[in-house]
Amino acid sequence: MSNQPEPTYVIDPDRWPNLVALFEHAMERYADKPAFTCLGQTLTYRDVDAQSRAFAAYLQSELKVGAGDRVAMMLPNLLAFPVAMIAIARVGAVQVNVNPLYTARELEHQLNDALATTIVAFGGVAATVVQVASRTALRNVITVGAPGATPGVEPSSPMARAVAFESAIEIGQSLPFKPAEIDRDDLIFLQYTGGTTGVAKGASLSHRNLLANVEQFKSIIPDNRREGEERVVTAIPLYHIFALMVNFITYFSLGGHNWLVPNPRDVNALIDVLKTSRCSVFTGVNTLFTGLVAHPRIGEVDFSSLRMAGGGGSAIMEATSAKWKALTGVFIREGYGLSETSPIVSFNPPDVDSFNGTTGRPLPGTRIKILKDDYAEAAKGETGEICVKGPQVMRGYWRKPEANLVAFTADGYFRTGDIGLLDERGFLKIVDRKKDMIIVSGFNVFPNEIESVVSACAGVQECACVGVKDERTGEAVSVYVVRAPGSTLEADALIAWCREQLTAYKVPKQIVFVDALPKSTVGKVLRRELRA
Repeated sequence: MSNQPEPTYVIDPDRWPNLVALFEHAMERYADKPAFTCLGQTLTYRDVDAQSRAFAAYLQSELKVGAGDRVAMMLPNLLAFPVAMIAIARVGAVQVNVNPLYTARELEHQLNDALATTIVAFGGVAATVVQVASRTALRNVITVGAPGATPGVEPSSPMARAVAFESAIEIGQSLPFKPAEIDRDDLIFLQYTGGTTGVAKGASLSHRNLLANVEQFKSIIPDNRREGEERVVTAIPLYHIFALMVNFITYFSLGGHNWLVPNPRDVNALIDVLKTSRCSVFTGVNTLFTGLVAHPRIGEVDFSSLRMAGGGGSAIMEATSAKWKALTGVFIREGYGLSETSPIVSFNPPDVDSFNGTTGRPLPGTRIKILKDDYAEAAKGETGEICVKGPQVMRGYWRKPEANLVAFTADGYFRTGDIGLLDERGFLKIVDRKKDMIIVSGFNVFPNEIESVVSACAGVQECACVGVKDERTGEAVSVYVVRAPGSTLEADALIAWCREQLTAYKVPKQIVFVDALPKSTVGKVLRRELRA
């Protein structure tokens, strides 16, 4: 038995047969309302319906994409994202969410692991797709926005036959479309996440997982689910499960107007969106809130319509929430989740009226137990590994039977690897994370991946990677390096090497050259000593 009272809210995870039914209901009910605005353009729900149906017809008739096929989506927050996503769902395919900032090495691994045959990619990253296309199962490339310079495209490469997204929609308008038969338990997303081994694994998320999490989340935000009235600003990326489920799917089902921000690093542009949208809901990670409250133009924004600020991805700092409340009148309501849980596990409910340093209560239908090192269940207030069971928990990692054996307890709880406790009120407090994982601005960075890249640089004998506290990003990547004999390798050269191989948030901020790394008697590097 779990050590918490039964949730007072009850949800029906089987209210809808699949996500497509949820989308189609919203597109019919709110047809004339604005659905998405981005870079000065707006699509109504009727527009999204028509464009996604046309793109679905193109995928189905022209590209022969069907049930269970994997379609990679490598886009920032642009209007094409929701249109393509609903189209992919309509043909019964599985969307593989890809960070558009990925390097060729990272992209190649993910495409090959997912066995993706089609990719919808931002034109600005076409050169990365070109580099890996011939080493993957890719057959079809659809580009959003004009591709940049893409030298070296072989005639046999799918990139040579790339089709513009707008053209695909235009062609699809005159093609037949047959709605796919979709079961609740069919996959909708492969959401890639790092692992303690450093190898990215695809969390297999079903239609039912997402539908359940939408219903769970809606049940605990009664004041923030006014049908056809909510205005949401989405600055966190839609390829991240947090924004995908909360900002997009939940608020789309409620007829909300979603303002998409392609580049949240352009804070001036984000402030312009906040000024124009007068949003009622805003979500972010700690670094986003911190950057906004410190910006000289933030006083220009009228926050009088803001009813909820939701925070996750990494710990929200009390000081950040206090500054945000002083600015907007609203504290940051924190939650906890993972890619493997679609994502929300717990959230601060409506009866909480101030920041409390916890991630709130488990969502309705969600069971949490805290397991100690001896696998006994912890008492209230005792720390241990957070283990989760509920309808939003993935069925397992894609094509990783060995990992799945380790990921679940004998009685079916997902082992998060995070350390936490349940307090007397049943609120979840995160004490520590997977012991070696680093969280940079809400993104998981696994030391093994960084060490693999650094070790491959000429002049490196061995290295170890740890996280260090960083005022701006929460944590930053720090690497301790032992030079190879005779090497004169300098930090700048090593960081430049990392920039070629790794997404920006994974690039080490600090390189420390040492004569030797601390090791155990069996030769294992002691990262805890480096952290200390």
